[in-house]
Amino acid sequence: MVVVAAAKAKPNLVTQQNKTKQNKTSCVTCRSLKKPKPHERERGAIPLFLFIISFFFFSTMKEYWTSLASLLGVLAFCQSLLQVIFPPELRFACLKVSNRVFNLFSSYCYFDITEIDGVNTNELYNAVQLYLSSSVSTNGSRLSLTRALNSSAITFGLSNNDCIIDTFNGVSVVWEHVVTQRQAQTFSWRPLPEEKRGFTLRIRKRDKSLILDSYLDYVMEKANEIRRKNQDRLLYTNSRGGSLDSRGHPWESVPFKHPSTFDTLAMDPVKKREIMEDLKDFANGQSFYQKTGRAWKRGYLLYGPPGTGKSSMIAAMANYLSYDIYDLELTEVHNNSELRKLLMKTSSKSIIVIEDIDCSINLTNRKKNNNNNTSPRNYYDPEMRCGSVPGPGEDGGNSITLSGLLNFTDGLWSCCGSERIFVFTTNHIEKLDSALLRCGRMDMHIFMSYCSYPALMILMKNYLGYDESDLDADVLKQLAEVVDKAEMTPADISEVLIKNRRCNPKAVSELLEALKTRANRNLLQNGILREKNSEDIMEDEEQEKRALESPPNEGSEFEEPCKKQEEEDEEKMK
Repeated sequence: MVVVAAAKAKPNLVTQQNKTKQNKTSCVTCRSLKKPKPHERERGAIPLFLFIISFFFFSTMKEYWTSLASLLGVLAFCQSLLQVIFPPELRFACLKVSNRVFNLFSSYCYFDITEIDGVNTNELYNAVQLYLSSSVSTNGSRLSLTRALNSSAITFGLSNNDCIIDTFNGVSVVWEHVVTQRQAQTFSWRPLPEEKRGFTLRIRKRDKSLILDSYLDYVMEKANEIRRKNQDRLLYTNSRGGSLDSRGHPWESVPFKHPSTFDTLAMDPVKKREIMEDLKDFANGQSFYQKTGRAWKRGYLLYGPPGTGKSSMIAAMANYLSYDIYDLELTEVHNNSELRKLLMKTSSKSIIVIEDIDCSINLTNRKKNNNNNTSPRNYYDPEMRCGSVPGPGEDGGNSITLSGLLNFTDGLWSCCGSERIFVFTTNHIEKLDSALLRCGRMDMHIFMSYCSYPALMILMKNYLGYDESDLDADVLKQLAEVVDKAEMTPADISEVLIKNRRCNPKAVSELLEALKTRANRNLLQNGILREKNSEDIMEDEEQEKRALESPPNEGSEFEEPCKKQEEEDEEKMK
């Protein structure tokens, strides 16, 4: 029994030992499954957190895009349904009502100033653009800088869809430069600019009645002041074939920088003073023209031989009044309608010039009877046409008539602008129709004559720096006697002085010889010097030719005076 008990106890002992081992193993396992350290917990939690977030994010974004696509589909369906159900008139009415509701609760008033008003250029747009170009240079944050060809200044301007704040009488206003693309058109008789430009003025409603009118008057006045002081004068010419530029304008312009003035103009001082006073009275005569019921315009006809300074006179007039010049080329105008459109596109304070009018247009006789082959004056004679453009029914298709030109200068269309001067030039006044010459169309006829003694003294001062006191009395006497008989134009005399400008004594001598030669030729043509032989005539012509050509390099008579003058010029330069 003892043995059996011992045998039974032995397995129990083994069992207890195994249990002890198992308990130890389980303790080790429990110790290995204990709570990890903090840094170990973070390492394990971060990937799990990112996984959960990414799962919910992608599932949410998927639902979002699905919902957005469904919403866009519903909106597209509703839009097409509304276009079918609601007519355009009803949609326009709803839009108008919504705008009124918005304006009702808005505290601002908006005023749009477009660049083109119908067929005309909006002068207020140009004034605002010029006014803002002076103020944005200091107040603007984003500017556009431009400089025209041959211009003397850089122009500041607002960038597209940019704003600037201006202050007037303690009230702040906002200017916005609005540029929008024009919708494509299938067909148009007149090409339109690709962009629509304009300015939007924003003012508070409570300040509208206080400053609107006075502020716009201030902008116009300031723009005119800036234009008179700083802006370059422009020279316009009508586009070839009546075409329009990208802005829809029929005129092309370049800066006008002609140096001619009334001080340098070779002309009789008395006549010059008379012209200047007439121009001044015209520029300051707005109230006079309104009181008398006349259109504020003036007409000048410049006639005389070629080279007498007609173009220089026009430039001097523009510089004296600070007016722009519109050089109208009639050969590029097809009909009277285009002529009126060109007139409508001209600005105020301008001079409209038609040079050599006797050679630019067929002066059609309005009283011509088609049944009568004979007429007192044949306007289709080649001599009368003088290379003019083809008339009605000819190959060129040009149909400008005398009646259209008269309406252009003195008809109802001539009063569509103010403060404008019409200037016609011609070398043969006898070829012009009398209807062009009457008062009201050409108010002042100015004869540009050959060079007279006072005009000669002006040229001597301009080119040589000589006054009457600088010349010998005998030379002055000879010049005074021969200049009127010579009948030389200021252009011919200027050419002699320019080619000999390096030596003043030689220039005076060559000029005197040229004047004497021309005077003798004129007297011979008039039959006064019939006794003079042909050899003397040929010698005089050769002397005049030498005077008008480039001066020779050698000349013993004038070497010392010329060297002396060159030394004096070098000392002055030093």
